[in-house]
Amino acid sequence: MHFSQTDATPLFEQVARQVADLIVTGSVREGERVPSTTEISSTYRINPATVLKGMNLLVDRDYLVKRRGLGLFVASGAKERLRQDLIGDQLEATLRRLVRQAKTVGIGEGDLVARVHAAYREDAPREASEGKAEDDGQQQHARRD
Repeated sequence: MHFSQTDATPLFEQVARQVADLIVTGSVREGERVPSTTEISSTYRINPATVLKGMNLLVDRDYLVKRRGLGLFVASGAKERLRQDLIGDQLEATLRRLVRQAKTVGIGEGDLVARVHAAYREDAPREASEGKAEDDGQQQHARRD
C-alpha cells in the first residue's frame, strides 16, 4: 500500500481504494481478514480515525463485514461487485474526460454523439464475429449431445 499526503484524494478515500485493490487483485480473498485499522495506521502513520473512515466506506458498501472482536473480513461476492463498480467508475471518468476534451476543442454535443456512434459501429463487426464464434461453438456442442 502507498498513501500520499499531497494527493488531491482525501486519505480516507485512498485507504478505501487501497483495501479495495487488495480485494480485486485477490491479495485478500472472500472470507479473509483485511489489515486492521491499527495495522494500517501504525504502519503508514495515518490517524486511526482516518483509516477507520476509509474502512467504513467499504463496510457501508457491503464489501467488508465486521466480526465483533475479530476484525473486518471480505464479504461474499465483494470481488465481483467491486470489479463491476470500478469498471463503471472508470467508464464514467473516461466519458467525463472525453466530454471536457470535446468542449475544449469546440466539438458540439451532436458531433460528439455522432463520433461515439461511429466508433461504436466500427467495433461492431469484431463483436459480432466474437458472438458468432460463441454461437457456433454452442450449436456444435448441442449437436454432440
